[in-house]
Amino acid sequence: MKSVVILRAGTVTDCVRIATRKSPLALWQAEFVRAQLLAKHVGLRVELVAMTTRGDRLLDTTLAKVGGKGLFIKELEHALFDRRADIAVHSLKDVPMSLPEGLHLGAVCPRGNAQDALVSNTCRALSDLPDGAVVGTSSLRRRCQLLAAYPNLEVKELRGNVNTRLQKLDEGAYHAIILACAGLERLDMAHRIAARLPVDDMLPAAGQGAVAIECRKDDAFLSELLAPLHDANTAMCVAAERAVTHRLDGGCQMPVAAYAEFDQGCDQLFLRALVGSIDGRQQITAQLRGSSSSGLTLGQHVAEKLLAQGASTLLAEVYEGLP
Repeated sequence: MKSVVILRAGTVTDCVRIATRKSPLALWQAEFVRAQLLAKHVGLRVELVAMTTRGDRLLDTTLAKVGGKGLFIKELEHALFDRRADIAVHSLKDVPMSLPEGLHLGAVCPRGNAQDALVSNTCRALSDLPDGAVVGTSSLRRRCQLLAAYPNLEVKELRGNVNTRLQKLDEGAYHAIILACAGLERLDMAHRIAARLPVDDMLPAAGQGAVAIECRKDDAFLSELLAPLHDANTAMCVAAERAVTHRLDGGCQMPVAAYAEFDQGCDQLFLRALVGSIDGRQQITAQLRGSSSSGLTLGQHVAEKLLAQGASTLLAEVYEGLP
């Protein structure tokens, strides 16, 4: 059901400006949010404010070493503070648990496919890759899980937007690459997926597949506009996942995975998490079931189980070993 936008006296509030990165996937996400806002609110206008972030510019640097947490969103947040934009749309896996004072997540949209995808022109499964095959990924989380299962692979850094990564694969620089299923599906590139990797084999990043909308905390009008876009079930799951990475201080660029599933029948969350070494030789795992109403606590308990097994030492070693 659509609502009618009521303008605040003396202000032009029939236009919402969305801060977004310029990559094709980021623009898809912004356009998705724009379409949802227009579908829910009569009389609203929505404009995109596209910009380049520091993460987009650092294409030859390991993100984890230069501060991967927030690299793709800081410029967008500055636009919110400067009031050049009203909301910012992010891939939730790129959003730190702690946001700047005055900002919050006004909505978490329904989650897409959280799985990772094998993309290859020659193989239909990871097990088909020959010894020494070169696999491209920018994710230490994917690297550690790949090498744990297939130690004879050669995993190489791969940066750039989805099209750039696919081009490098097609040019023969890699035998295969690993990307997020959600991104390929949203860009109408699902035909490039050779295999969707089960979460039992490749545990996703916290928040993977979810789109988040950030806005100023003191803007009640925007909060009302965003409310119909919020998905409570997705929010419960990603809150538990993000609590794990927050407690570990891992971030999306470290070899940390966390994935929660909501069982509506028993109103519980099933949360799994993993920390690994980038050579794949060490992996620490933990899992727990708990009430869906206590996702943050569940995530903290799972993180404590990882820490009890030495996760903090392992992550410190990973960080120190980065180039």
